[in-house]
Amino acid sequence: MTRQALRAGCLLLSLGLLLPQAAQAKVSAEQAAQLNDRLTPFGAERQGDAGAGIPAWTGGLSQAPAGYGGPGSFHVDPFAGEQPLRVIDAQTQQADAANLSEGVKALFKAYPQSFKVPVYPSHRSFAAPQEIYQNTLNNAQQATLAAGGNGLVGAYAGIPFPLPADGREAIWNHIARWQGRYIDEVAVTAQVTASGSYSVLRERIQLLSNYYHPQKDAGSLNNQLYAYASELLPPSRDVGRALLVHEPIDQVAEPRSAWIYNPGQRRVRRAPTLAYDTPIDGIYADDTDMYNGAIDRYDWTLVGKRNLLVPYHNYAMEQPGRPADELIKPGHLNPELTRWEMHRVWVVEATLRAGQRHVHAKRRFYLDEDSWYALMVENYDARGELWHVNLAFSKNAYEVPTIAPVNLVFHDLIARSYTVLGLRNNEKAPRQFLLAAPPESYFTPGSLRRKGTQ
Repeated sequence: MTRQALRAGCLLLSLGLLLPQAAQAKVSAEQAAQLNDRLTPFGAERQGDAGAGIPAWTGGLSQAPAGYGGPGSFHVDPFAGEQPLRVIDAQTQQADAANLSEGVKALFKAYPQSFKVPVYPSHRSFAAPQEIYQNTLNNAQQATLAAGGNGLVGAYAGIPFPLPADGREAIWNHIARWQGRYIDEVAVTAQVTASGSYSVLRERIQLLSNYYHPQKDAGSLNNQLYAYASELLPPSRDVGRALLVHEPIDQVAEPRSAWIYNPGQRRVRRAPTLAYDTPIDGIYADDTDMYNGAIDRYDWTLVGKRNLLVPYHNYAMEQPGRPADELIKPGHLNPELTRWEMHRVWVVEATLRAGQRHVHAKRRFYLDEDSWYALMVENYDARGELWHVNLAFSKNAYEVPTIAPVNLVFHDLIARSYTVLGLRNNEKAPRQFLLAAPPESYFTPGSLRRKGTQ
């Protein structure tokens, strides 16, 4: 088993088992024991990097700070008193070039007068419930990829591959990462033009994870990852239009199923294909959640690790009552309301397979080593030009606990436009992570029809 050399600026994790030439199906009990030793339960390095400003992981943040009103309340920022260590702009970026992704550099180039990166002290706050840690340990010794890497076998309710052997396993860690069992929220999507004007779409979103169902196991998932439902709310056009999606684990064996309710027609019908590069509200279908769905159109490479400045702990962006115009600016979100920190990330590259079609010929993902969340994504067109830069401005949802998005921003470098998802500042509550979930019958076409007639 050989170690792969990283490109300049990459930090290679000194675990020979992590980067073999061919995917390994499982790891031994001895290898898995590292998850309770020098690695975190999710497979990150416990030790920090003082020279880079990355602290050690000491268990993360699983207790709410003083002043938090409990589930249903907007989060209190546990780091509100901190000030930026420095603010990087287009003129000063060279000093930090080794720790800036190509996508961030492209944003500096596109918006040299306005785009900035405020750098704050780093905090490794990620934590998860103990049962999720235990399931991850079990997965390390039991989980394998389905044929072609298109699904999971033997994985349940935890990170499938905390010691990833290749890029397919790493991207599956993002797809199946811990983000709570049931999510219910009302949020706004804004599509922003080059001038800074924007249109909005407001909707209620519900997501029920089957993979993290507490009464199931790897053998009873029935190839279902989650169920997703959305309904358009005022002031959106087509108020009342509702969508239901059943997300399989292996979407090659069983394609995604979707149904749509149109209030004008008062009936439910099967939705057209909502996968791969189908356009949806200013982004593409598999951009949602930074990446979702089948992985079969790409060859996946686990490049290695890097120390990078990434969006992290962006509580200020979700301050209740903040007018949208304070956040939405021409070209990008208001940099003064963003927070960036130095973290280690896994770098995963996806290259379009011969004979396959997708608007993105190459994609690069930066996965947070602590949570496996894809914090940044770069998408290239068929000419090899960087086209879309996607950023997940995240926070610690400490009542779950997990790392969760505040706003997802999808930049089009050619059109100079962007789409931002997850605007909740003027809603009654932020994203809700709930223990009490509706029955599975709630997420059926029949239920969608009944809700549409209410």
